[in-house]
Amino acid sequence: MLPSSLWRNRDFLKLWVGQTASQFGSQAGQVTLPLVAVVALGAEAGQLGELRAAQQIPVLLLSLFVGVWVDRWRVRTVMMLADLARALVLMAIPIAYLLGALGVALLFAVAFVVGVFTVCFDVAYQASLVRLVDRDELAQGASILESSRSLAQIGGPALGGGLVSLLSAPLAIISGAVFFALSSISISRIHRSEVPDHGGPAHGVLRSIRQGLSVVARDPSLRTVGVISGIFQFSFAAFMTIYLVFLPRTLELSGAAIGLTLAALGPGALLGSLLAATLPRRLGYGPVLVAGAAIADAALIGVPLLHGSGAVTIVLLVAINFTFGVFGQTVDVCVVVVRQTITPLHLQGRVAATINFATLGLAPIGSLTGGYLAAHLTPRTALLITALALLSSPTCMLLSPLSRLGRTLPLPPEERGRA
Repeated sequence: MLPSSLWRNRDFLKLWVGQTASQFGSQAGQVTLPLVAVVALGAEAGQLGELRAAQQIPVLLLSLFVGVWVDRWRVRTVMMLADLARALVLMAIPIAYLLGALGVALLFAVAFVVGVFTVCFDVAYQASLVRLVDRDELAQGASILESSRSLAQIGGPALGGGLVSLLSAPLAIISGAVFFALSSISISRIHRSEVPDHGGPAHGVLRSIRQGLSVVARDPSLRTVGVISGIFQFSFAAFMTIYLVFLPRTLELSGAAIGLTLAALGPGALLGSLLAATLPRRLGYGPVLVAGAAIADAALIGVPLLHGSGAVTIVLLVAINFTFGVFGQTVDVCVVVVRQTITPLHLQGRVAATINFATLGLAPIGSLTGGYLAAHLTPRTALLITALALLSSPTCMLLSPLSRLGRTLPLPPEERGRA
């Protein structure tokens, strides 16, 4: 339940509604866009890896610059325009399909442009909460927002998979566009005044980027978040690329069954979000991060051991995804709270962008690696390799300063004297 102060914060509620709609759009797209390639266009594993890389590579190209812009602009404006743009760009796929002009080249172009605006939205979103709530409300606020993402993980894939079966993959893309449009409308109604860091003539873009890089490099916890998240994102991107080939082709699951199994992430993530709001205060952030990451990543080893498309396989996939959702989401929320708490307010955008650059920037390389492994090995063997690679993330976390974080997180240096 929302704390009374957050119930009264109308701008937080508008962010909550907009972020929920945006997450539904993103989660539906996680199913529909790859299925357009695989089902409608007959893409092979290598092409699917390239498609996912096209959508992810803007993180590597643009994150650091977007971080500077977010700190200088209103985050509301960035998020609103980004989701409006994603809605418009996605509509090119069903329109081209109805005109008989849909091809791989257009699909790649749409994936890339959507990726560009996803970078803009994600960096702004990661800097938005700390500007709308007090720091002592960050854990609750982050838990609530991540709970919305969990609900989207329940409904988004199920909706996307269902629409693919009912209509077709290209027409199912419309659902994502509608959700992005709703998000843009809700976020545009946020009215809280912001004081962006415009800087002066000597405070140029490159200098601003260096500031963000320097803060992450100097702080042991932020530096470790970047390294460990990078390992995870590379391995998980490779895993998911193979996974999206493994489910329809090796296990021969239908679009609806794929949506159902992926939707199981949602209830797990919802529970994980709730746990993230309470467990660190009882056990400490370090133990929760290490144990959560180890359990979540170990669960995925079960996927390549499955055979057939029967009810038992689907139930086991649901159980695996649920477990991954619970503990993966617990880790995600805790990492966000750690980053937002120890980062100065005026550097939130740049720090978020720097970590995204260092971590999500490895995702396109991971996707290409996953496509290569699936093309040159059996999907089952490739899945097992990438699942084992995921375990290196909690191993490194155990040896890092993050494992020693307690129940209370340190404030930024300039705020410690006022606390």
